[in-house]
Amino acid sequence: MSQLAPVTEYAKVGKDRIAYQVIGDGPIDLVYTVGWFNSLDAFWEYPDSAHFLRRLAGFSRLIGFDPRGSGASDPLSSIESFDWETRVEDMIAVLDAVGSQRAAVFAFVDACPAAMLLAATQPERVSALILANPVARFAQADDYPIGMTADAVRGLISGMRALWGTEGLAPYVYPSRAEDPRFLQWFARYQRAVASPRTIAELYSRTVQLDVRHALPLIHMPTLILGTGYELTADLLRYTAERIEGARVVWLPTMDATPVFTHTEEVSDLVEEFITGVRRVADPERRLATVLFTDIVGSTDRASALGDARWRRLLDEHDEVVRDGVTRLGGKLVKTTGDGALATFEGPARCIRATMALREALRAIDIDIRAGLHAGEVELRGDDVGGIAVHIAARVMAEAEPGEILASSTVKDLVVGSGMAFSDRGTRVLKGIPDEWRLYAVESA
Repeated sequence: MSQLAPVTEYAKVGKDRIAYQVIGDGPIDLVYTVGWFNSLDAFWEYPDSAHFLRRLAGFSRLIGFDPRGSGASDPLSSIESFDWETRVEDMIAVLDAVGSQRAAVFAFVDACPAAMLLAATQPERVSALILANPVARFAQADDYPIGMTADAVRGLISGMRALWGTEGLAPYVYPSRAEDPRFLQWFARYQRAVASPRTIAELYSRTVQLDVRHALPLIHMPTLILGTGYELTADLLRYTAERIEGARVVWLPTMDATPVFTHTEEVSDLVEEFITGVRRVADPERRLATVLFTDIVGSTDRASALGDARWRRLLDEHDEVVRDGVTRLGGKLVKTTGDGALATFEGPARCIRATMALREALRAIDIDIRAGLHAGEVELRGDDVGGIAVHIAARVMAEAEPGEILASSTVKDLVVGSGMAFSDRGTRVLKGIPDEWRLYAVESA
């Protein structure tokens, strides 16, 4: 399957055009709608969200779209024209355009009301529902004591107007990524690609008052509800789940608005099993690699001393130096970790030389690091890596002194005869790792 985003095409509703994409050729159609507004192209720009979509497309024909008023689709004729029936029209138009008679629908948070309304009013078009943190109504009403108070609604609208399109919204929506500069930058770009701050604030003011509670008892197809500890929706989810007959609820341990970035594989497995009846059991791809973990020395104190803006700029420089250095020296940068990095190399000698070069390059911009190296079998998980070798490298790094490159005995043994020099740092018990490990500081390459 191509690593690029699929081609964007258009469906028509009257005079309006709705942007949509199709990827995969599985036996079941799966429509995903990440919000009542979206930007397909921007969602593909971030590696983790792109991996999530490719994972879903591995067992389905995956269909995504930008609802009218957002992304690459035509604008709404007016704010007053926005309602959940409009969103249902959008989904039906896209299904018709791709020739889908019946599809499973995977909706996130504020896109859930439209998905639930479609399931209740046109059940012949929906084979199954997957709802992440669903809500049937956001705001409190006379007969609805839970939900947002009038003051909370005003605060939400004000906050959206002030923060939309900036990095400031991420800690409220995806706190698990609040310290990840690459995510923060992407998420801000994604918001700007979706719609303008004023448009979003105006549409939020309508969204929080919309109500599809009447549709819940009319949903009779298989329904899977994924819940998190996200403060805005937890109680609303319980209300919704209790009123959909036979709904299965799975709670995932994250405070994010959706579990896409913290539980990608688990969510994908749950959805696959739910709509196909089969869970993928293929062994992960494995290979031998040398794993490098780095950490910025004294990052907390540096951040406090520099202030948020200067610290963010320094982190951006750090990430650029690491990304360029790892790639240029033959490695693969798996990810940056906020104040460090994870990378893999095919051989330990190359990894050692690259790490020494990175240490010097970072010192040139006034950043000191500690590093840990270990060689072993790793599991390839899309763009990520896992396995015991990764955990060992992280624990080795935790034992390193400031400025030190610390390697496991495995790495040292693999470069015997290379002329590289090491200092014995003795044996250590690594947290969570069986046995004692002899560690060595790299002195020269």
